[in-house]
Amino acid sequence: MIFSSLVFLFAFLPVVLIFYYLCNDKLKNVVLLLASLFFYAWGEPQYVFLMIGSIACNYIFGLKVDSNNIKEKKLWLIASVIFNISLLGIFKYSNFFVYNINNIFNINLNIPEIPLPLGISFFTFQTMSYVIDVYRKQGRAQKNILDLALYISLFPQLVAGPIVRYETVDEQISTRTHSMNKFSDGVNRFIIGLGKKVIFSNQLGLIADGVFAAQVSNLSTLEAWLGIICYTLQIYFDFSGYSDMAIGLGKMFGFEFLENFNYPYISQSVSEFWRRWHISLGSWFRDYVYIPLGGNRVSPFKQYRNLFIVWSLTGIWHGANWTFMAWGLYYGILIALEKAFLDKLLKKLPKVFRHIYLVLIVMIGWVFFRDENIVQASEFIKVLGGIGSHPIYNNSFVSYISESGYIVVLAIIFATPIVPKIKSVLELNYKKLVESRFAYLLHSLFLMIIMFVIVVILVNSTYNPFLYFRF
Repeated sequence: MIFSSLVFLFAFLPVVLIFYYLCNDKLKNVVLLLASLFFYAWGEPQYVFLMIGSIACNYIFGLKVDSNNIKEKKLWLIASVIFNISLLGIFKYSNFFVYNINNIFNINLNIPEIPLPLGISFFTFQTMSYVIDVYRKQGRAQKNILDLALYISLFPQLVAGPIVRYETVDEQISTRTHSMNKFSDGVNRFIIGLGKKVIFSNQLGLIADGVFAAQVSNLSTLEAWLGIICYTLQIYFDFSGYSDMAIGLGKMFGFEFLENFNYPYISQSVSEFWRRWHISLGSWFRDYVYIPLGGNRVSPFKQYRNLFIVWSLTGIWHGANWTFMAWGLYYGILIALEKAFLDKLLKKLPKVFRHIYLVLIVMIGWVFFRDENIVQASEFIKVLGGIGSHPIYNNSFVSYISESGYIVVLAIIFATPIVPKIKSVLELNYKKLVESRFAYLLHSLFLMIIMFVIVVILVNSTYNPFLYFRF
């Protein structure tokens, strides 16, 4: 089940909200837990037992690392890390490892094809966050296994993030506030996120998929650029839209989740981009890998080593494919170069050139992220560079532009903070008008129109994937 489905919007969510608010405070967590398990089991019923097993094991690990015996708690921490990494290794990387071993040694090992459990990368990082936070005394060991299960399986952020750190919701699990203002803010945030997904991401995805599915030899240079621009925008609206919906749903149930995106495409360096993109993943690797390795407090050589370790892990976290490893190392090299000297050079340039540099770098990176293998990615980049006998434009490019050019332009505009800036100007200069009943009615009407457009699109379309579900 996905948030942008009619079943979720008009059946699952209303029923869960009704039961949740009819129950007393003691039963609210039980309702949410049952709803979350049902939500996960809807698509992959067999893997709900895998998640329950992970919860049970990490519940024990959490109690064990809460000990005052330093040696004992460290051993249990190591055991928990090995267990959780092994879980990812078996279900996410087994097929990848066997395939590469067969190719390298020219043998024919066979294992059953292991499907990727939905959201395993996200909930495994959350279980690790829980045990590590308890070990560091940054969170309490959860004595109630049902409350721990709720933290790990909470459906708003279960399958595609944001990665909610245990220390940020420790208190909220047992005590959280509900109010009409928080609920309405949640509805507002959810609808905006749903609009990002259905109105922008899905439409941009049709173009991106069409371009990347075409034979490279048949592409024109402008068609290739249109394809990667659309994919660059698609993945932003897809993932940031999901994060908006997760944050909005959290508010509806009394939770406050941290932001996961902050207009990354306005960045002027790769380092800044990764402070704005998938913030929860970046902060997870920073706090649980980079800093424990020594972070910036070690020699320059070790700093760069730490960067490459983190970015190799970031790449492979996204998927069992060499393209993801290449994508991660690509950013590791760029951030190392910026740290060494490039950032100083960039700061001497006008902002517009720094921004162009960042956007081009990111789009080239998305080619590796999107293509099936490194050879295909390299061939696509050649087309972008005008290398070869490709025409400047072709009929496909003209057709895409004439039919959907307006969506691309609107997506570019809304990928910038232009709306918040307009809102802040209005609030500063026309505070009474903004707070008036007329403004409230206008805002409500705007949300209703967005919701109506979303429903019309969903009824008439079968294209509705979430990109990060496969990670």
